[in-house]
Amino acid sequence: MAGHLTRRPGGLVVCDARASATSALAEGGALVASSPRAVGEQAELISVMVRDDVEVREVLLGEEGIVRGAAPGTVVAIHSTLGLDTAAALAAEVAPYGVAVVDAPVSGGVLGAQEGTLAVMAGGSPQAVERLRPAFAPWASVVVHVGPAGAGTRARLARALLQYAAYAAAGEAQRLAEAAGIDLGALADVVRQSDLTLGGPASVLRDSSLPVSRADPWHGPLAHLRDQGEADLTLALRLGRDLGIDLPVAEAALDELAAALGVPHDG
Repeated sequence: MAGHLTRRPGGLVVCDARASATSALAEGGALVASSPRAVGEQAELISVMVRDDVEVREVLLGEEGIVRGAAPGTVVAIHSTLGLDTAAALAAEVAPYGVAVVDAPVSGGVLGAQEGTLAVMAGGSPQAVERLRPAFAPWASVVVHVGPAGAGTRARLARALLQYAAYAAAGEAQRLAEAAGIDLGALADVVRQSDLTLGGPASVLRDSSLPVSRADPWHGPLAHLRDQGEADLTLALRLGRDLGIDLPVAEAALDELAAALGVPHDG
């Protein structure tokens, strides 16, 4: 992420406890600060990427923290994994310094960071988020403002739920396919290709989690998807029983699919 910013007009100031983390950036033209406080003295838009709440507090509010050197109007984006209440608490604690906090977790992994295509879920005031957009642009292709400080963390957890539940389903599908004598590499090729067209789980995300009205033009296609999915999951569970493979994710999916799609059978 920082590597993309070395080419940004206005320059880049970096700081890390490890010199090895900043040496390549310095070679690319970045200024290396001796402490978070020194970063605050030289930058008005600051990104923080450390391990946890303890380190975030130290970097932001410690004796050599950012706020000790920051000018009023400074905006600090925190990309670290935070506790549920941490961002709102930090926003309140730094407000007397005239500093704004935005919790801005990212999604897209190492590849997204390298390619500059990360997605950012930003929680903070609209003004603070807008000021950050030009600084995010070199490494993020999507920046969404999801609400006040803390909302970014909550959005990240929903995104993580979708991602890791899908990973659990992938593991279960592999076990079923392997037991059925299917080549897993061939199955992976099919999944990658079909997801390019179908869009994966993102294709069924809606504007509301409430049931879809029968008058909604999407009700028919979603009901068809529900019926097809329930039929396929029923057959998958039958195959699992025949092969002696336990499929708890598939069982949960069969139970929850209709409601998840917004087309419950009693709706």
